[in-house]
Amino acid sequence: MRIAIATDAWHPQVNGVVRSTAQLVDALVAAGHEVKLLSGAGLPGFALPSYPEIRLAWAPGRQVAEWLDGFAPDAVHIATEGTLGHAARSHCLKRDWPFTTHYHTRFPEYLALRTGLPTGPFYRWLRHFHGPAARVMVPGAGVLADLERHGFRNAVLMPNGVDTALFRPDAAGALPAGFEDLPRPIFTTVGRVAVEKNLDAFLRLDLPGSKVVCGDGPARARLQRQYPQAFFAGQLDTARLAQVYRASDVFVFPSRTDTFGLVLLEALACGTPVAAYPVSGPVDVIGDSPAGALDADLRSACLRALELPRPLARAHALRFSWASVAERFVGQLARIERMALA
Repeated sequence: MRIAIATDAWHPQVNGVVRSTAQLVDALVAAGHEVKLLSGAGLPGFALPSYPEIRLAWAPGRQVAEWLDGFAPDAVHIATEGTLGHAARSHCLKRDWPFTTHYHTRFPEYLALRTGLPTGPFYRWLRHFHGPAARVMVPGAGVLADLERHGFRNAVLMPNGVDTALFRPDAAGALPAGFEDLPRPIFTTVGRVAVEKNLDAFLRLDLPGSKVVCGDGPARARLQRQYPQAFFAGQLDTARLAQVYRASDVFVFPSRTDTFGLVLLEALACGTPVAAYPVSGPVDVIGDSPAGALDADLRSACLRALELPRPLARAHALRFSWASVAERFVGQLARIERMALA
């Protein structure tokens, strides 16, 4: 199958959407599909306001139209709602091609946090963007229910996967730089260091041992000043990130707004139990399994997670292979009739 995927989130950006999209593409290719990725690489662009790590292509409509017409896809999937996503959406509507979209992130809640505005106008914009799609793929049941409450009628469940070969236990592995002298137990969180990740809730906890924050973002300078006892490891590549997961005793996920939380699966695949709030994302990944502890009292969840056997975390993560996710993804795509490509 010839699959075109349009995404505004791509390398060199470092975030969960990029990692999950890249791993999905690899799994699709391994399954024998031909994939064309439409990204802003090489195109003039600008930084997304309040999120400068993401650059959006500037007026990419003509380039996207040429890419799509030249590729003649069997299916088009739009992974993000940025300028590339809008250009691909417009071209599909112009050609009368069915297409699917993805909803990765709770944009209305994040934008409301940043602007002080209500979420209603942002949900209206999202309904406009995703409305013509044959299906909107969402990573968790909680998010699916949220979208349905806000008037979405075309949302379907599409969980993320995890690379269980890269993210794996390794008892003999070397400690990451900076971890050698950290007192045990080590409680670690990974993600963008920004207001929506609720990192204060983690950093102010009274816990034994050490707290580690991996990632970068606009809140990092403030948090480092406010919580000097925590170790801030900065942005890490995937190999070093796997080392960090393995070296940690508990992975702490303080966010209350993530749609899924790919980092949860990465930590579990390395054998590290999870502590989190019982909200969408952690509930979708952990459920009632013994791989993590979910509690409205995050400190209690952290201390309970310390007692959980690491092999159970790994066993739970093995249920989320990318091969199975890719097969499910293909089944949700909207096929373009060949006559429509003429």
